[in-house]
Amino acid sequence: MGAIVQGQKISNRKRYWDVISNGLLLFGIRNRLAKIGFDFRPYYWVQEEFTPCQEPVIKGDASTYKVKFLNLEELTIISKNLPEQLAIEVIDSFKKGQLCIGLEHNSKIAAYTFVETNDFVFNHKKFKLKANEAYLLNMWTFHDFRGKNLAPYLRYQAYKLLEKQGRDVKYSITEYFNKSSIKFKKKLNSKHLKLVLSIILFKKYYWNFLLKEYN
Repeated sequence: MGAIVQGQKISNRKRYWDVISNGLLLFGIRNRLAKIGFDFRPYYWVQEEFTPCQEPVIKGDASTYKVKFLNLEELTIISKNLPEQLAIEVIDSFKKGQLCIGLEHNSKIAAYTFVETNDFVFNHKKFKLKANEAYLLNMWTFHDFRGKNLAPYLRYQAYKLLEKQGRDVKYSITEYFNKSSIKFKKKLNSKHLKLVLSIILFKKYYWNFLLKEYN
């Protein structure tokens, strides 16, 4: 029993350190404030693969993974292994017309990312997309496949699928405090274009302030 308690303490310390080192502590504090009506959200408007990048290397045999567009039936199955709110958002996003690209391993989905090809609204700010542009969002890697560098690998493969559709300019939004997301996008030669502060009070009042534009 003592060994189990000690192991649990080590595991908890590691989890807390991972939260701090990935910049998720401030991210978590912001989320808690948002729940009581004070949502201050600085974020980057990012162009992914601003310059061509090399294909990321994953841990394991890349030939055992298959990149594919997922359908509603497949999303319904994998949503059962997601947090409840995220599961709802996944199905809702697909029904609204977003594309979902998944990474399959031995008939099991290891990771996925969504793609928006139409104009969209983020925190009451409208973003317009041209015919050759796409907006990537909601990257998720399932627990059993984490630590294998699958996120940048899938994102890169998504670029290639989109390019076949004539969409060679890819954008995304990255939370300012989410260091892990910033880190994985850097592997893909992504570039911050703008820093924006979004303020939402009590889910009724919305403001978006441009803080900085990057050359």
